[in-house]
Amino acid sequence: MALIPTAAQRLPTFGGEVEVQSQAEETSRTYAVNWHTGRIGGFIDGLEAVRQAVYKLLLTERFCHLIYSWNYGVEMSQLIGKSEEVLHSEAERILSEALLQDSRITGISNFDIEKISRNTAQIKFTVATVYGATDIEQEVDI
Repeated sequence: MALIPTAAQRLPTFGGEVEVQSQAEETSRTYAVNWHTGRIGGFIDGLEAVRQAVYKLLLTERFCHLIYSWNYGVEMSQLIGKSEEVLHSEAERILSEALLQDSRITGISNFDIEKISRNTAQIKFTVATVYGATDIEQEVDI
């Protein structure tokens, strides 16, 4: 008996129709973080959940926390001591790569970065999501 079927050997067929199920859509429902008190209270969904995910990602340095995968977070620490031109182009690239890991985010636009102090920058951009667009403004350590 051969391991590879030949033309003479027929594979068994099963009667009836095959029903193809589409993959279930993931929900974006998550816990709501109160950034002022640092406490969790209630749940959020949709655009507000994506907004919270963006802020959380911006506050997480990549490769520093074992709880997160290597794809999560931003690598802003590599911009320490860089010129304004490098800061602008690299920060936009770093943020785009980090944010586009989330399947709910389709792109970023209107990116602007302003160095506030030696170790801090103010970033502003618009995030396009499957739920609509939202403006983000956040101080980040560099």
